[in-house]
Amino acid sequence: MNPKEAAALVRADATVRILDVRTVSEFENGHITGAYNVPLDQLNEHAPEIRAAAGPVLLVCQSGQRAQKADALLRAAGMSNVRVLAGGMQAWMAAGQPVRRVRARISLERQVRIVAGAIAAIGSFVALFAWPQAAWIPALIGSGLVFAGVSDTCAMGMLLAKLPYNRGAATCDTESIVRQFVAHASESRQ
Repeated sequence: MNPKEAAALVRADATVRILDVRTVSEFENGHITGAYNVPLDQLNEHAPEIRAAAGPVLLVCQSGQRAQKADALLRAAGMSNVRVLAGGMQAWMAAGQPVRRVRARISLERQVRIVAGAIAAIGSFVALFAWPQAAWIPALIGSGLVFAGVSDTCAMGMLLAKLPYNRGAATCDTESIVRQFVAHASESRQ
């Protein structure tokens, strides 16, 4: 569902729950007002509880890829009332839809590009000026990026997501968030 359709659905139906499956840091950087944050890496363990939620659920991530994975996971758990925000938060913001920001941060995608680029550049300079065998470093980084693109998984992104900087201001109490998500009825969004 595109951002315009998603915004109309959220406005028209107060029972719609928005489940954001990005990291806590990404969520704090900007999310749809009223969204609940359950990172994708924690979703599987909470799928049975989330499945108990009545009403439609809109899945959101940064670009739509993790939300697609969350959709498959929740459907496999028996939940059929889920929709994916096509293009994720990137498309939502590009469409001019409102965003609630807790704390501005560098996105995980940009962090991956910065770290991969830095490692490749350093490896290249070391290979050119000091140790020719260091040419393997940018070759491995490039191969890793190709694999990430083909497989739609990013080991570097998963590692960076575990850093304290990307964990958020406070520890994410996923169990409490899931309880609130399931209990959500037609209360107003904050």
